[in-house]
Amino acid sequence: MIHRPAARDWIFTAAILVCCGGLYLLPPVSALPPQEGATALAYVDSVDNADIRQHGLVRAGSQCLEVEIARGRFKGRRFRAGNELRGQPELDKEFQVGDLAVVTIPPDASPKDSVLVARDHYRTGWSLVLFGGFCLLLVLFGGWVGAKALFSFVFSCLAIWKLVIPLVLRGWSADWVIFGTVAILTAVIVYLVAGLSRKGVAAFVGSSAGVLAGLALAHLFGSLMKINGATMPYVQVLLYSGHETLSLPDIFIGAMILAGSGAVMDLAMDIAAGVEEVARHNPKLPARELAASGIRIGRSVVGTMTTTLLLAYSGGYITLLMVFAAQGTSVWDFLNNQLVAAEVVKTLVGSFSLVLVAPLTALASAVLFAPQTRQPTGAKKK
Repeated sequence: MIHRPAARDWIFTAAILVCCGGLYLLPPVSALPPQEGATALAYVDSVDNADIRQHGLVRAGSQCLEVEIARGRFKGRRFRAGNELRGQPELDKEFQVGDLAVVTIPPDASPKDSVLVARDHYRTGWSLVLFGGFCLLLVLFGGWVGAKALFSFVFSCLAIWKLVIPLVLRGWSADWVIFGTVAILTAVIVYLVAGLSRKGVAAFVGSSAGVLAGLALAHLFGSLMKINGATMPYVQVLLYSGHETLSLPDIFIGAMILAGSGAVMDLAMDIAAGVEEVARHNPKLPARELAASGIRIGRSVVGTMTTTLLLAYSGGYITLLMVFAAQGTSVWDFLNNQLVAAEVVKTLVGSFSLVLVAPLTALASAVLFAPQTRQPTGAKKK
């Protein structure tokens, strides 16, 4: 039997698409003066590495390029371009003949006199190909539900880029801004996937309660363990770009909640869907039995979900773990390091949220799916 979307499902989906358009049209953050010159794509025709020197494990120096503009006003024109290697592998880029580079063209560019700046490799094209393949596979596999999941994906990206980041940069409290955004995203994602149903309400209530509990725990243990948020990447660049008043601990806590919210949503939806199936097959089950079923479902899922968080966070800092292992650092010194302590807080607070969301969602599902009316004892059927 083919499931046909209800009218309210179409209306809600259309409303989300309108919100996506509205978010996209919001003006971008422009705290710094715009960079002089135009950005263009250019093919690398020749490379001169004569000024590059090997210093141990890193390379530093100037790379001289001959490039041909691929599109735009200067299409087909050839320029010289420079690329500086500073001995920082995480930031440096080294070009080869045939690469497609992003270059900056000065306002008064002249092929004879101007030297362009080779900023980076062009990666957007392959990113769009990968995203297009993801969209196609999601829609082919999930059908209408997959299409709604794609809409929620786009809405989440726009909400983070157009709401969270601008509001935090303007001085709003990062943890509460992110919590509010996560609540909105949870509602959108859950109701798009599950529809405007009791299952969606149960998943939303359970996941929101779990995220709120995680926010409280993050504040408590972030303060007790003196986590200042400076362990996040590009913190110094952010502070010295005109945002020195930002609260790094609040941003750290908000990022922690945002990172764990997806797993919390997944678990809440699993439990709500399981309780719905149990109630569908036995509509006479009381709330107590439904809650017990939801808790049993949660027990089966929580173990793997908490391990998922551990693997996700440790995978992002695997090189840090290797450094401590190579230096022979003791376990106590290892755990006491601020970088490691920050990851410990992330993992355990996220795991706390998962463990709490299971019984909370089970209780909410039991209340919503329990029989609403009962026939009085001794009542006669007409």
